Amino acid sequence: MNPDEVSNSLESIISGFSTRYRDINSIFLKHFALIEHLLKAEELQAITEEKRLLLGSYFTMEYSIEAAALFNPSIVEDPDQSGTSEGEMRVIISFRATGESHISSVIFKRGKLLPNGLICLEPDGKFMSSGVVTQKNKDNKLVFKQHLSHLKLPTPIRKSILEQLHEPFSYQELEMVLKNALLPIKSAIKRKNIKYDILTMVNTNYELRFDPSSVISERVIFPVTFTEKNGIEDARFVKFTDDDGEVTYIATYTAYDGAFILPHLISTKDFLQFKMSPLHGKCARNKNLALFPRKINGQFVMLSRIDGCNNYIMFSDDMHVWDTAQKLQEPSFPWEFVQVGNGGSPLETDAGWLVITHGVGPMRRYCLGASLFDINDPTIELGRLKQPLLVPNEDERDGYVPNVVYTCGSIIHQDRLFIPYAVSDYASSFLTVPLQELLAEILNKD
Repeated sequence: MNPDEVSNSLESIISGFSTRYRDINSIFLKHFALIEHLLKAEELQAITEEKRLLLGSYFTMEYSIEAAALFNPSIVEDPDQSGTSEGEMRVIISFRATGESHISSVIFKRGKLLPNGLICLEPDGKFMSSGVVTQKNKDNKLVFKQHLSHLKLPTPIRKSILEQLHEPFSYQELEMVLKNALLPIKSAIKRKNIKYDILTMVNTNYELRFDPSSVISERVIFPVTFTEKNGIEDARFVKFTDDDGEVTYIATYTAYDGAFILPHLISTKDFLQFKMSPLHGKCARNKNLALFPRKINGQFVMLSRIDGCNNYIMFSDDMHVWDTAQKLQEPSFPWEFVQVGNGGSPLETDAGWLVITHGVGPMRRYCLGASLFDINDPTIELGRLKQPLLVPNEDERDGYVPNVVYTCGSIIHQDRLFIPYAVSDYASSFLTVPLQELLAEILNKD
């Protein structure tokens, strides 16, 4: 293309798309930077700014973040409570947004809980942004070698894996190496389990930063690493208070690479800068992990559903390593005979730890339940609803996955339990429950 063709084409593109972005030029230059390594040095020097922008536009694809679904919400108190009146609470709600190719990301909305139990949501922002990755780590081969020594692997296989890896190496590189290195293991199930155990050892940390001028509804945590390339799913946010009073907002989420699911953490102080990190340990597996909002008896505590059927509780001295678990609940009532799991992080009440649960019964119908556990020893169940707290009504039964109500987190405000919940893996709604009436029903032995 001659210079005039470049200028005219770029002007047309910017004219047609610039109103949809806060800074479209920076996006084009970012995408040009991803392909400039394909050019020779002398070619790169000859490329003008206009050509860089135009080339970047050819490698830019618009993506509709929530075209397929907006569901599985969780809710936490906003760190900024300015502008609230008596009896009000500002909150941040996270959602699983699903778009083209069923790739999921995390988005946010800010709202205000009112004294009457209703919620008022802020208007959405105009420009969506996936932020800037400020740090992305590759794995250290020496540390990985030490982790690998804990697995019962034949020496030739262990040696083959280590010999083929570079220093440092990426998750994607390791996955390619494992395809051939594990072939001597004849059992496909055993091979798959070993591959899962090895991949959980990989460092997939990264940090993400958003423009402070953006509103929270414009910030999208979109898959960055290979471990999550097919989706960031079901973030369960909790306001975690450490022993020294320091507050961090932490979420567990499921990273999905198209074959394996791996549990990860998101942590943030201000919902502007986020840190993503993997969870390790033989019990850091499957979906449905939910962190308690504080340590108990000096340890971090987590709920999980590591076998896919039952509710478990785990204790650890390290928030990122979970090696032991004990069964907390198993299906007891007909509406949850298929599986029982948590519906987000436990809520601290005067009566004990309130846990919203989900149960799966006939026709794969998901319902919400509730249980109460001892405040000092949450392995002790004090009570449990015999009937569901919420079942899908006729207006909530149809969607991508029918007959489902589901939540990833709730909050207590003005002696009410406020639950944002998903409707059949498609949309989201809200529920309020009088707290004391719910606790009384849970503890009712009749």
